[in-house]
Amino acid sequence: MANHSPFLKATRVHAAVALCIASCASAWAQQNPTEITITDKLPARVSGFGDVPAHELPFNTTTIDSATLKDIGAQRVSDALRLDASVTDSYNSPAYWDMLSVRGFTLNNRYNYQREGLPISAETMIPMDNKERIELLKGTSGMQAGTSAPGGLVNYVVKRAPTNAEQKIRNITLSYGQGNNRSVAADLGGRFGENADFGYRFNVAHEDLDPYIKNTKGHRDLVALAMDLRINGNSKLEWEFEQSHRKQIGVNGYSLLGGQLPPTVDGKKNFTYQPWSQPGVFDALTGSVRFKHNLDNGWLWTTQYAIQRLKMDDRLSFAFGCSTENVYDRYCSNGGFDLYDYRSENERRTTEALQTELSGHALMGGLQHDLTFTVMRYRQLNRLAPMQAYNSAGTGNIDGTSTSTAAATPGDLNTDRSDYTNEFALKDRVHLTQQTSAWLGLRQIQMNRQSVRTDGSRPIQDARNVTTPWVAFSHALDQSVTVYASYGQGIETEVTPNKTGTYANAGQALPVLRSYQHEVGVKGQTTASNWQVTWFDITRPTAGDAPASGSLVNRQMDGEARHRGLELSGSTSVQNWKLGSGFTWIDAKRQNAVIDTSVNGQRPLNVPAYILRGMAEYRYSGVPGLRTGVRLSHEGKRGVTEQSNGDIQLPAWTTLDASAHYDTKVNNVASTWTLAIDNLANKHYWRESPKQYDHYYLYPGAPRTLRASVQFRL
Repeated sequence: MANHSPFLKATRVHAAVALCIASCASAWAQQNPTEITITDKLPARVSGFGDVPAHELPFNTTTIDSATLKDIGAQRVSDALRLDASVTDSYNSPAYWDMLSVRGFTLNNRYNYQREGLPISAETMIPMDNKERIELLKGTSGMQAGTSAPGGLVNYVVKRAPTNAEQKIRNITLSYGQGNNRSVAADLGGRFGENADFGYRFNVAHEDLDPYIKNTKGHRDLVALAMDLRINGNSKLEWEFEQSHRKQIGVNGYSLLGGQLPPTVDGKKNFTYQPWSQPGVFDALTGSVRFKHNLDNGWLWTTQYAIQRLKMDDRLSFAFGCSTENVYDRYCSNGGFDLYDYRSENERRTTEALQTELSGHALMGGLQHDLTFTVMRYRQLNRLAPMQAYNSAGTGNIDGTSTSTAAATPGDLNTDRSDYTNEFALKDRVHLTQQTSAWLGLRQIQMNRQSVRTDGSRPIQDARNVTTPWVAFSHALDQSVTVYASYGQGIETEVTPNKTGTYANAGQALPVLRSYQHEVGVKGQTTASNWQVTWFDITRPTAGDAPASGSLVNRQMDGEARHRGLELSGSTSVQNWKLGSGFTWIDAKRQNAVIDTSVNGQRPLNVPAYILRGMAEYRYSGVPGLRTGVRLSHEGKRGVTEQSNGDIQLPAWTTLDASAHYDTKVNNVASTWTLAIDNLANKHYWRESPKQYDHYYLYPGAPRTLRASVQFRL
């Protein structure tokens, strides 16, 4: 099916056309070296909303720029977004792909992530070396993506060539730390050609991984290139790609010991590691091409195509349950567990997206409308090996002792998935007055989703059309303060597993899981400071299994999860000080369940009631170039188990990080030296308590670690 899809033919044609445009334009530029008189537009303040400043948008946003990513030594998106008080970990293993929760809802790695504004799969390790910024758009998920979990959408923006012909980027970075990790990276950029028509940005990185967790060695590599061509004063072509490779031994989470929360540990032990353990391997090739053309009367036409090809060998010596005590959602009382040899080799995931967009201004009914029309076709294909291994390999204990033997022979079927989607979207900002705007949005989603086991059994298909609206109002109190209110819907879909011996409605699609999101806020921004205050209210439907006939059950809708909360954030510069903080309070509960009414009023697991982040940085007048800072993170207590299962709570925790950065010159070469200590007090704590695969897990926080780096700007 994948080799004959109309989408594939269309995208191949589009790619061929784009390459043809690039070749023809290059030849034209060489033969017609006329001066370019039209410069690029300002970059988007938040992707998808043109040049509208972030403080004017009617929803809460967070942007982590490349300077901050460098300062904190971010290696993955969880390192960056953990600066935001609405973001927490959600089964976030140190050597696996990121899983995050925003406003108490776990993001979907297949639908809540974008790159350059187009959908990608985040079921891989995504490098940070070539990322210019990371954007988090909170709430209003149905406006930003056709299908997505409520809470927020993450967008990666890659580094691009400088717009100024005189600006040249020649950065070399060496770093050490977070154990014995050692890396070297280069970031090169500039423009060339008679009229600086061509721009480039080249990133390359290598890191030897030997983190603070023992027996988790590995390595990673990245090569990335972004280029652009100014075809003429009205047209521009941009293209880029990145290829990454990561190979590393995996890490298993801890769990409850019988009915008890275990004492906190320092997190340095990979307690399921075996002599036969194999590393997980993540390979990714991602690229995009974008053509932009200025039309008459200020309208802009943009067409872009992106492709992501992932290959993964998913391997882990996996601890799960305790058969000797007949419990399978936790470990044994003495720290023992059943050990499994899990290997799913040669997993392949492909995501392709083709989008064309028209944006501009129009005067209708005496009011100015800022309009954007978007049409997108994308697909996600998961093609796994026919069989995977999930075999009993003996037993182990959290003290690191084990009695085990490798059991790598594949014996379980995999499941292949296909997802084809058409999306049609309209956004309109209506300027009611000079200070007041109405924001209107409508997205129509045509989806066709299929899954089937690799032997052809249990086929499932879900084909339907869904529409999601979005409406908001904003009012500028003055040039720096905006108040707003918004309402939006998001959708998710679910199909009853096609197990005829288990479900009476096997293989049947449930009604659309439509979430409703309300948000009210006020934002302020000046030259020296910015701040946001936001109240949100999100209701998301849930599904459960109800008794049917005999031993069969019915999968059906069963109440909702309702998350309400308050977000406060801001930063300011006062003389030599830079200060910032964020606070989120979340009131999260189940409601209106009928299958098991005891869950009504209960708080979801692994969702703290409040999160606090803070930072302070000081620049020393007496030592030019020197700045030191501290960062504080505090997360409140959270549930490990449901009330019906003991109601065990994870204690609140607080960590403090310290850093020093020094800008100076070495042999007339500008450089920045960084020394940082994370978890300064070496606090031992449980970082999170996710329930995954019907099993309670605990992940320890990182112990005190040292990080050092130097960047030379040649």
